This record gives sequence, structure tokens and C-alpha cells, in this order.
Amino acid sequence: MIVDDSLTVRTIFKRMIDSDPALVIAGTAASAERAIAQLSETPADVVLLDLEMPGIGGLGALPAILATTGRPQVLVVSSLTVDGAEHTLAALQMGAADTLLKPRPGGFTEDYRAALLGKIRALGSRATESAGESGGESGAPAARSPAPSFPRPLRAGRTARPEAIAIGASTGGIHALGLLLRRLAADFPLPLLITQHLPASFIPVFARQVETACGRPAEIAEDGLALTPGRIVIAPGHGHLTVRRQTGTGALVCRIGTEPAASGCMPSVDPMLASLAAACEGRALGVILSGMGRDGVIGAQALVDAGGTIYAQDADSSAVWGMPGAVARAGLASLVAPPEQLGDAVLAKAAAAAATATALR
Repeated sequence: MIVDDSLTVRTIFKRMIDSDPALVIAGTAASAERAIAQLSETPADVVLLDLEMPGIGGLGALPAILATTGRPQVLVVSSLTVDGAEHTLAALQMGAADTLLKPRPGGFTEDYRAALLGKIRALGSRATESAGESGGESGAPAARSPAPSFPRPLRAGRTARPEAIAIGASTGGIHALGLLLRRLAADFPLPLLITQHLPASFIPVFARQVETACGRPAEIAEDGLALTPGRIVIAPGHGHLTVRRQTGTGALVCRIGTEPAASGCMPSVDPMLASLAAACEGRALGVILSGMGRDGVIGAQALVDAGGTIYAQDADSSAVWGMPGAVARAGLASLVAPPEQLGDAVLAKAAAAAATATALR
């Protein structure tokens, strides 16, 4: 479903979506109120949502849209202004899955069409998989298959307390990240590194969101910033957040890299995890949350090979089970679970490792 108060935008999006025979438009709406009414009668798998519209607007209507019968994934179509960033990130924190720039006139190019359709197909993939489990022609629900099991790392993670926690996320990851972080107490003692795929202009607003979720300051990473206990550091939009061991002091400090990553992402999760594997000799924990693609699997392999630990979000709670699914299928994840359970596991691992260290003294 396309929800935008601009007839021109609705027409352009409709034309683009109609060009893909795998996609069907459930409807269009010029207001959020009308969208909610239509979705109650004609469910959709994916909703393209403009946030700034007359009436209650897209942001105000988002909870009701997410709660409609089809439980749609929401793709926010946003402008990259400061106000747009505030509203868009608020929507992503509330449960919208992804965002896409709404271009200026003349910006609806073939490349834009490809990006739009790619995001719609990715967000709709979970609904397609669910439909495959719903039954045959009779419409009777089929027996739900048991939860998939995945190989676990052959080498158990180190029992020593992790020196740092690194979290990587993309599409759908902001909502999941908020759920995870709220399980960590404000006095959580380990440094947290976060790489979230976002435009550079969104990062300052995102940092403020993380501060709210954690109850303590979050900083945008820069070269030389020390990873002190409890510090939260966020990858900037223009570079990869990596870590190195400082000569002499032995302290862990940040380094911003701009070299191309295998995933093509900027920032990328892979360099963050790989650098922790080297700097901490495996004494680190990585968490991979919802996201498209495979960013993180290379770094996760390096961390596990060094003796570290990887957790991954499960398919049912992920907007797109690309990134976490890649590490789970590769046998790199010691735990595959919803964000809240991952947060509890991070707490438990830090506490258990600390208790073990105390007992050995």
C-alpha cells in the first residue's frame, strides 16, 4: 500500500511498483486515516508511508498501521532534513522497518526504482515465507514446522570476561536495538560499540536515541577515542568503527576506517568485529540484529575463530533475516533469539564471566 498526500508521488510509486510482476498494489491512500481504514479491509505486506501528511500524519498513525490485520512492514519515505531525520528515526524506533529518501523532482530515476523495489521485496519476503506455511488450497493452516536449529560454533567462546560488546544492525535493527539496550542497566560496565546502517545525517539523532534507551551518554566515534568502561560509541556515517590496542598503555581506542568493505556498506559491521578479534584476542562479544544482506558474517567468523562469541537475532522477530540469518546459517552464533533475550544473555555473560574471574583470584 502506498500512503502519501501527494498525488504525484503516489502515481510515480504506483508506476514503479507495477513494473515488477511479483508485486501487487493493495491500495493507495492520501492520508493516514484512510490508510488505516483500507488496511482493515485489505491487508498489505508492506506499506510505503509518508510521515508528514494532513491529519494525524504518518508518525501518529504508525502504531495503528503496524497493528492492522496483515501486520505489515513499514517503509518510511523520508527527506534527509534535520526534522526528517528526527521523525524518521522516531518511526524506526517505534517499529518501522526501513527508510528511503524521497527525492526531489527529477530524482525518481531508474536507480531509485531499483532501490525501492529491492527494499519492498526484502521487507515482503517474511510475509511470503509465512504464507508458505499457512496451508494449501483449502485455506486450513498447516502444522507449523519446528523452530529451525543451526550448527553452533565448534569452539566455545572464552570464559574470560569480554572487554567490549559490539552490535551490528541494518533494516529493522533500530527497533530491535532499542529492545536489547533497555535490558542493560544504566551501570552496565562494558563499553558498547554500535554500527547501524544509516545516512550520515541521521547519526547524531540516532546517538540521542541510544542515550535515551541506555540512560547514559552515547558518543559518535572518532580516531583515538578510548573505550572506557560503560562508554557507548557509535560508528559515524562516513566510516567504519574499528578498534586497536594502544601501544604502551594497552588501552582500547577507536579508529575510523574508510577502506571499502566486502559488504559494500559504509559503515560496515565486518571491520568492527574483525578489529575486535585482533585487538582483544577474542575477548569480545558480537551481536547481529535485523538487516538485509550479509554484512557482519566475515567479521563474526574472525571473532569466533579468535575465541569470541556471536549472538544473532531470530527470524521471527527480525524485519529482514539477512545479516543475522547469515551468521546463524554459517554456524557462528552461540545464541539465536529475540532482542530482549539477547539483552538478557549479554547481561548474563558479562556477570558470569566476572564471577568466574573473581573466583579464580
